[in-house]
Amino acid sequence: MAGFNFGEGMRTIFLAGVGAIAMGAEKSQQIIDDLVKKGELTVEQGKELNEELTRKATKAKNNTQDAFLRTRLENMSPEERTAYAEKVAAISKEIDERATTVDAEVEETEEADESDTEDAEA
Repeated sequence: MAGFNFGEGMRTIFLAGVGAIAMGAEKSQQIIDDLVKKGELTVEQGKELNEELTRKATKAKNNTQDAFLRTRLENMSPEERTAYAEKVAAISKEIDERATTVDAEVEETEEADESDTEDAEA
C-alpha cells in the first residue's frame, strides 16, 4: 500500500469511465449508421435514436463526474472540504464577473453600432 497514490488511482478510474462512455457513444453511432444503411431504420429514426443515446451517454458522464467528486470530498477532512468549497466559490465568482464584463462590452459595442447606423441614416 505504500506505493499506492489514491489521487492518481481515482484519476485513472475517472478517465477510464469517460473513455468507456466516449467509446460506447462512438460504437452506438456506428451501429446506427449500419442499421440505416441496411434499411432497418429510417434516417429520422436513426437521428432520434442517436439523440437518445447521446442523452444517456451525457447522463452517464455526469454521474461519473459526480461520483468522482463525491469520492474526492469524502476523502478530505472537514477543513479541507471547507477550503475546497471556498476555492470553488472564488473561481465561480471570477467566472461570473468575467461573463458580466464581456456582456457589458458587447452591449456597449452594439449601442455604438446603432449610433453609427443612425448617424449614417441622418
